[in-house]
Amino acid sequence: MDSEMVVHEGGCHCKKVRWRVQAPTGVVAWSCNCSNCSMRGNTHFIVPADRFELLGDSEQFLTTYSFGTHTAKHKFCKVCGITSFYYPRSNPDGVSITFTCVDPGTLTHIEVKYYDGNNWETSHNQTGIASQSKG
Repeated sequence: MDSEMVVHEGGCHCKKVRWRVQAPTGVVAWSCNCSNCSMRGNTHFIVPADRFELLGDSEQFLTTYSFGTHTAKHKFCKVCGITSFYYPRSNPDGVSITFTCVDPGTLTHIEVKYYDGNNWETSHNQTGIASQSKG
């Protein structure tokens, strides 16, 4: 999906974690059924890591959860518990942004695609998700 690149800002519910990300106004977001994403109801878009910036003192309010292969690093706010972004197994060179945590006004279109996290290897090979973190 091609559209104008802009700076999006967002973060967690209590606003202790804030970030800035450069991404198109229209994004492809992934709805995943893995054990973690399905429980959190997470739908996210992926950007190259160099387009993501954690703002201010946000780092001190973050904690990390990891499971399985421990490749994915699920970051969440210690205060409100929201995962507004994380480092995904599918794209270890990228950052997954929970699209509902982007401040209103800069995302104009979200195309949701399905990722079968219960059959991770097959889905990874078939969806093209790995290209999402390439500049």
